[in-house]
Amino acid sequence: MKQQKALTLKTLTKSNVWEVEENDIFRMWETAEKESDFRDNRNHYIDVIRSAFEIEEIKIDKPEVIKKYEARDFKVGNIHFDDNENKKWGIKKRAINRITDLTYENIHHISAAKLMEVLDRNFGGGWDSLSQSVQDIIEAGFDISTTTLPKDRLHKPGGMYEKKVNDGYDVLEIPKGLWVEAIFAKAKPKVEKQPVLDDDIAPKSNKYDGDEDDDFDDEIDDNSYDDDDEDDFDEDKLTEESYRTTFETEEDLNLEAEDVADDDY
Repeated sequence: MKQQKALTLKTLTKSNVWEVEENDIFRMWETAEKESDFRDNRNHYIDVIRSAFEIEEIKIDKPEVIKKYEARDFKVGNIHFDDNENKKWGIKKRAINRITDLTYENIHHISAAKLMEVLDRNFGGGWDSLSQSVQDIIEAGFDISTTTLPKDRLHKPGGMYEKKVNDGYDVLEIPKGLWVEAIFAKAKPKVEKQPVLDDDIAPKSNKYDGDEDDDFDDEIDDNSYDDDDEDDFDEDKLTEESYRTTFETEEDLNLEAEDVADDDY
């Protein structure tokens, strides 16, 4: 909260702008317009604000028009451009509802629960159905691990599922016939120094190293699927040898090994 109060239009970036709300924008604009370099920087300020907010100029200043904007969750207020020029704006925070709404700028400003909601709404094919670029964005803000097990074994006491939930992970379960893929997510701690994000330099994922990628691809090649092929999922191809899990720690690996070993026939 202290950081939000200290923000001004000058210190606003395409990352921290996600921390503020509509009323904060009006307040910061009113303060900034009194500064001598306001006109020179005004277009830059608008560009930063638009990265996280929808802005609509209300040209017909009538109560019935304003009510329609407010019904769409816009906050309406006056914006001063010049001494003799005033405008009325409707401002609304951009919604994060789809996979394509996730960016390196906003991924640090949503909760794990919100991430699970977005994933659940947008795909049914599992973590591997996401493009690598989307996975990289998500992993920039969250620790992610997954496991695929028969649904009657996923919630086994003392297993990976129970451990992850106890460790504060949110979980999304994706049914696949008699099997279930569980995606676990936990927000990474925020660091004081954030990387420069406006240069469109996308950090590379370090989730797997090269050797792990080769083994991983070989293991799931025959069982891969995407959103359109959900109905073609063949659970007969899933055997005890095809359990697939991504691990965050050696302890997770030991837990999952115990799950499989205890269920061997």
